[in-house]
Amino acid sequence: MTEPSITAELVRKHNLTPEEFDQIKRILGRDPSYTELGVFSVMWSEHCSYKNTRPLLKTFPTKSRNILVGAGEENAGIIDIGDGLAVAFKIESHNHPSAVEPFQGAATGVGGIIRDIFTMGARPVCAVNSLRFGPITEEASDGGNPKSEIANNRRLLAGVVGGIAHYGNCFGIPTVAGEVYFDVCYEGNPLVNAFCLGVLRHDQIARGKASGIGNPVFYVGPATGRDGLAGAAFASQDLTDESAEQQRGAVQVGDPFMEKLVCEACLELLATGAVAGMQDMGAAGLTCSTCETAARADTGIEIELSKVPQRAPDMTPYEIMLSESQERMLVIVHKGREEEVKRIFEKWDLPWSEIGTVTDSGRMVVRNHGQVVVDVPAKQLADDAPVYHREAREPEYLKSVRAFSLDEVADLTDPCDTLRKLIAWPSIASKNWVYRQYDHMVRNGTVVCPGSDAAVIRIKHDSIPATPGRLDAGWDGGNTCKEQVPNSAEPVAVGKEKLIAITVDCNATYVYLDPYEGSKIAVAEAARNLACSGAAPLGTTDNLNFGNPHNPEIFYQIRESVRGLAEACRVFKAPVTGGNVSLYNQNPNGAIDPTPTIAMVGLIERKEHITTQWFKDEGDAIILLGHAVDESDPLLGLGGSACLKVVHSRKTGTPPSCDLEKQKELHEALLSLIYTGDIKSAHDCSEGGLAVALAESCISHQIARGAFDLTGAFVDLSSAPDVRLDALLFGEAQGRIMVSVSALNAVKVVERAKILGVAAFNVGIVGGTALKIKTKRGEWSWDLPELHRLWWNAIGDAMRQ
Repeated sequence: MTEPSITAELVRKHNLTPEEFDQIKRILGRDPSYTELGVFSVMWSEHCSYKNTRPLLKTFPTKSRNILVGAGEENAGIIDIGDGLAVAFKIESHNHPSAVEPFQGAATGVGGIIRDIFTMGARPVCAVNSLRFGPITEEASDGGNPKSEIANNRRLLAGVVGGIAHYGNCFGIPTVAGEVYFDVCYEGNPLVNAFCLGVLRHDQIARGKASGIGNPVFYVGPATGRDGLAGAAFASQDLTDESAEQQRGAVQVGDPFMEKLVCEACLELLATGAVAGMQDMGAAGLTCSTCETAARADTGIEIELSKVPQRAPDMTPYEIMLSESQERMLVIVHKGREEEVKRIFEKWDLPWSEIGTVTDSGRMVVRNHGQVVVDVPAKQLADDAPVYHREAREPEYLKSVRAFSLDEVADLTDPCDTLRKLIAWPSIASKNWVYRQYDHMVRNGTVVCPGSDAAVIRIKHDSIPATPGRLDAGWDGGNTCKEQVPNSAEPVAVGKEKLIAITVDCNATYVYLDPYEGSKIAVAEAARNLACSGAAPLGTTDNLNFGNPHNPEIFYQIRESVRGLAEACRVFKAPVTGGNVSLYNQNPNGAIDPTPTIAMVGLIERKEHITTQWFKDEGDAIILLGHAVDESDPLLGLGGSACLKVVHSRKTGTPPSCDLEKQKELHEALLSLIYTGDIKSAHDCSEGGLAVALAESCISHQIARGAFDLTGAFVDLSSAPDVRLDALLFGEAQGRIMVSVSALNAVKVVERAKILGVAAFNVGIVGGTALKIKTKRGEWSWDLPELHRLWWNAIGDAMRQ
């Protein structure tokens, strides 16, 4: 097939600027071929090169004594969890593909992040996701949303959740936590951020390097097709109806059963020591895997495309190199050990082919039937994409945001209906319609299921990849793992059972209204959710979802958001181990709200420290850690609040301020109290404020499928500051946690919290069949079965319409 001539229009269609094209010519010393143009276009896309955000990403804290593989080094970061064990984790987006083909877009997003984890030598043990859609109810659509848009939002939600469930359930990985938000800004621009965590020993860390001159290069996995063609480039441009239709082929098609075989084969292969390097063919497919592995090792790589298994006839070199067909891996094998590799691939019934060799040229050379079609310097292709320092300008809308005052909205006179509306608002309501489609118990390692502040999993002996000569003997009935090791008659203890907590958080409304403060809050809430579960943070992975960086107002959001994230991660000692930047999340109607999703992983020292959000026993005391109201905030916590959006249809006002040092003191104090054994439940106060947090603590304990433990409470807030009723009950001031303790320990816990520098107030008692709240303005009561029905059924009822 004759390749097209390289014209200015063709360069533009590849999303490259004239200046970038000139740089390519300088690197090559000539004009690129058509295939080379495609190779540069995907590798220099924002999705692969971070050319618009790299200077900002360098400001993140990325070091700690526990980090074994840091941000940007490999496919995922790895953190030590003690006793020779480590966890690998990362979050990535699949936003544009999910907008075009929600089922396959979301499914392959899960598949891609799973591959990032087992590529590191870790066994994937759990998945998490963060999802954003347009409104699915007329009440939440600001009144002006056509029914057709609401129907489309429901279609996208159903497709995305179905895709995540399909891939995770078939692969056999539990989806244990997540978040789902609904806002008109995501209409047509859903966000699908997928997280995966895996487990390995320190000595099992694999590297994505094409090391060892003369080592053979193997392709393993299904044949390459035309699906997913140039997906990385598609994800690096604005989403329009025209681009979506044109790029429908850029959405990959996944096969979770094949991925399971590839995972097991790769982990077995890594255990043999025959592997010199391994990389998955994710974004940019064969292009990315070849040039990046060579660049990391300062070597070259040469491959022959006629040896690449191909699913479609007459595929061109351009199509083969840019295809993002799923479940494929590139494996660099130590020379002389090829037969071991072939035996393992054939054992798992996997297609494979030896397609190339590691060279000392420093170049990525691609041949097709012996003819050179790509010859480029590997390191310059992988690492020398242009870096831009974009103009940043404060958005005009922030002037009206800061000008907003509470005089513009009336206070509540009766909060009963407001709590009912908030608890049934899809962004606050139970997400059981979503997570009941996921298998969150497969592998039997889930300790705290979806529905509490954070998920908790235990690292079982069969979660750790096998090592030759070591046979897992299991746990000893307590919390110690034992192994059968060579030259030992009896199993020996190799470490305590590990308990890992995971959460994902971001209130994008806050970030829209104040990118710096809102991003600090996102990190603080993640750390607070971990603390409420009994965990101290280990590290963070982030997914930065924003609009077009060429818009100075959008780039201001990005810059200020990164500044807030970096500052907060330093304070909480939760370094960034890696992540993903997803830009161009906008359509002709505008950009999404800036959404820097934060996934944070923490370690729980003992199983006795695991804490959940629901009230436990009648007669327990309810204690508020932190102040009921932040009187220093002119908006009393109502800026950007759920109450302001649901009751008044206003998304405005400066969000609550976030004092990171005070937040850190609060989290450390809570953990100290949990370690004493006095805390029975802990739940952070976030969207919806104190009243929603109390309601959730009363109604969220599911004891069996279809059965719930609804536990009432009486809470007296009459000693709180005399402020607006909506601010007291539904304001979202930061740094507040609702805990319950036995009545006998209440005084002790309050005094101990104060000694630790945290305000604490005994505000109520657990018990009864209703939630009752008393304030200076009056006393109100809510029937628990009604609240539960509204909360539990809100999303399901909307999806059945």
